[in-house]
Formats: sequence, C-alpha cells, structure tokens
Amino acid sequence: MKRSLQQIAEAIGARLIGDGSAEVSGVASIGSATPDDLVFVEDEKHLAAALQSRAGAVVAGEFVETRAETFAASAAGTPPLLVSDHPKLAFARAARLLYARVPLDRAPQQRSLHLTAVVHSSVVLGPSVLVEERAVIAERAEIGENTRIGAGCALGAGVKIGRQCELYPNVTIYPGTTLGDHVIVHAGAVLGSDGFGYVRDRKTGHYEKFPQVGRLVIEDDVEIGANSTIDRGALDETRIGRGTKIDNLVHIGHNCQIGEDVVIAAQTGLSGSIVIENGVVLGGQVGIGEHARIEEGVMLGGQGGVLPNKVLRGKGVAFWGTPAQPLRQYLKQLATLARLSKK
Repeated sequence: MKRSLQQIAEAIGARLIGDGSAEVSGVASIGSATPDDLVFVEDEKHLAAALQSRAGAVVAGEFVETRAETFAASAAGTPPLLVSDHPKLAFARAARLLYARVPLDRAPQQRSLHLTAVVHSSVVLGPSVLVEERAVIAERAEIGENTRIGAGCALGAGVKIGRQCELYPNVTIYPGTTLGDHVIVHAGAVLGSDGFGYVRDRKTGHYEKFPQVGRLVIEDDVEIGANSTIDRGALDETRIGRGTKIDNLVHIGHNCQIGEDVVIAAQTGLSGSIVIENGVVLGGQVGIGEHARIEEGVMLGGQGGVLPNKVLRGKGVAFWGTPAQPLRQYLKQLATLARLSKK
C-alpha cells in the first residue's frame, strides 16, 4: 500500500526532513532498495550508504539532527529523512503501516468464504472475515472482524478468535481455544492439543491418560511461529500473555503461564505447569522442567536448562548452561575447567 512520507512520519512519530508528498510502498535493505522502498540506519557510519542508495526515503537516528540543514539543502536526488530516537522501531512500525491488509469490502459476509471452505451454520463471522481454500470451522466458533483464516486451517468447536488476526495455512486450533485481537499464527502451528499427562498403574505398569479438559487462552498481540505447539491445560488453562513472541518449532506444555512481552526463540521446550513472568527472554533450544519458575526480566541463553521446580530470579540477569546459572559464574567455571584440562 503506497503511503506518503508525511503520513508515515505522523503515524510513527518521526520528524520529516524533505518532501513529505513523496510516496513509498515497501521496505528493504540498503543494498536492495528501490525508489519505492523505505530503509533505516541505526549508526551514522551507514548513513552515507543509505543516502547514496536507490531508496525513496531513509529512517535515521537523531545523529542527523546536527546536519539537518545540510540535508535540507543537499543536491537533488538525496532521499528524504524520517528522524527518530529509535530508528529500528520506527522502521518496523512504518513497515506494519505499509503492509497492513486492507479490510475486505465485501457484503454479504458469505462472499468472503472460499467455495471449498466448510463452515458450520452456527459459526459467527465478523465483518470482512476471509476464509480461504479448504479451511474447516466447526460449530459455535466465533471469528472477529477482518481476520483471515488461511488455506487448510482447522478450527474446532467453540474456538474464539478476535479482530484482525492472521492464521497462515494449515493451522490447527483445538476446541475451546481463545485467541485475542491482532494475533498472528504461522503455518502448521497446533494450538490447544492435549497435554502429555499420564498416570501409571503400579500393578500392571501400563499408562492411562490423565484428563486433558482445560483450555488455552492466547492474549492480544501474540505471534506464534511455524510448526509450534501449545497444549491446553489439563484441568485449568494454559495462558500466553499479551505481546509475547514465540519462534518456530517451540513447544509449550499444559498449564504453563507465560507472561506479557516474553520472547521465546526456536526449538525451546517447556514442560507442564511452568510460570514465565513478564519480559523474560529465552534463547534457542532452551529446556525447562515442570513446575519451574522464571521470574520477571530474566534472560536465559541458548541451550540453557532449568531443572524441575527451580526458580530463576534477577531482572536483567543473564543465565546460561545446564543447570542454568548466572553467566559470570558459568564462564568462571568454564575457565577453571579449561585450566585444569591443561594440567
């Protein structure tokens, strides 16, 4: 979607230097930009390359303020500037504006359903919902305004999805799961499946399934990566807090409580009944045992491991290793082992 630089500057709170009537329609790297693209620079050393690129405009940091007059009077062909104290964030917001999906102007609602989609008569569809090829939506589901259900998705009975959500192809959502507004779920993700819970019969040695009758709640502004899986609660609920971002190939077990603005990188696995508080960052391939608790603001490095029932605390503290420990302590141990190996 084409936008004028004036519109973008107002939307992202940036100061415009140059022609505000110029338009861009996309974002790109400095090396691949075209005159229709917006680029960004966080460091002054890359500014010259951005200004000499083919980009239609540049989002830059406040380091350009002292040179604003120079840019304003520069030779023709130099792209306009959008000045922000956080250029990468401003660039991300501009991209979201440029790539926003235009609400479908279709009435009646049935025109938004592909001919091969199977939608139960009791399903409630909000305005401008789009249901693509071979999607299946079971009874009593509710889909909010301007939400897109991708090809091959399967939504179980009673699923509730909020406004302006995006489900990519082949997402499966089990019955009773709730998604808030502005949730993005990438291809192949499975939400609300049974947790891994069994009871062993001591007499026979056989395992019998423990009830998995709880639910899964995904709050607003969550993004879930491709082929990730999140189990519903056994008896209560699994909950993913507002603004949390989950990478590809992540597994979250039953009864987990994930706070707000948590970041979980790829191939991380969480056992059941884990609490992850607000603002936690989990690196790739992290493993956490059941009933563990990761307190607010903790950072756990890649391949870190937390044993069952353990607690990690310390806002802004980085942990690493298995069992996870503060990074400084872990590095000291590695250094000691290296010295001992030489002896």
